[in-house]
Formats: sequence, structure tokens, C-alpha cells
Amino acid sequence: MEKKRFIKLEELDVYKLARRLSSLAWEMYEKLDWQDKKLMGDQFVEATDSIGANIAEGYRRYHYLDQIKFYYNARASLSESCGHWIELLHERKKITQAQFTSMKQIAGQLSVKLTNFINSTYKSKRNNEFQQIS
Repeated sequence: MEKKRFIKLEELDVYKLARRLSSLAWEMYEKLDWQDKKLMGDQFVEATDSIGANIAEGYRRYHYLDQIKFYYNARASLSESCGHWIELLHERKKITQAQFTSMKQIAGQLSVKLTNFINSTYKSKRNNEFQQIS
């Protein structure tokens, strides 16, 4: 049986996309005025940053169900960030159309990758391929 190579967190496409979203969210956040940061921006950037944070935390967990719990949290944060806050920021004309489109496009890619990542974690356990990440 072929031994699986350990993949560093920073090499995972799902994590790279989450970090790209965080960077874009921060660029938008920095341009908001104080009141908009307080009312919407803080929650928007926290939800966006939470996506990558949950992927990172789950990736270092031992049990696959514990990992998956964090990946589901990441997916929920993705929904909050790019399904709610980005919509409000766009609707209220706090961000440009280009920023909105870019976030939605990356969020769409990330959603697919995150769902596949969750499914592959389940599949690894079913195939007895799951091993502790050192």
C-alpha cells in the first residue's frame, strides 16, 4: 500500500482560497469609514477570517469527525461572509461591483473545494486511510 504524503496546510487549495478571501475582505474593510466598520465591517472581516481559521484548526485535529466539525464551521462562516455581509455591503454601495464580483467568484470556488474537502475526509475514514497529522 502506498504511503500518503503529508500535505502542509499552506499547500491546500481550500486554505489558499480562504486566505485570498481574507485578503480581499481586509482591503474592503480598510476603506470603510468608522461607522460602517462598526456596523458591518467588523462582522464581515471576522466571518471571512474565520473560514481559514476553522480550516486550519480542523486540519490539525486527530479525529476525522472533529476535523469535519471545524470544516462545517468554515462553511457556515463562508455563508455568513459571502452570502450575507458581502451582499449588504454591495447593496448599500460600500464596495465596488468589481470587489463584489471577485468575492463571489472566489467564494463559489471555495464552496465547492470545501464541500469536496469534507467529503474526502469522510471517504478517507471509510477507506481506512485516515491517519494522525503530525
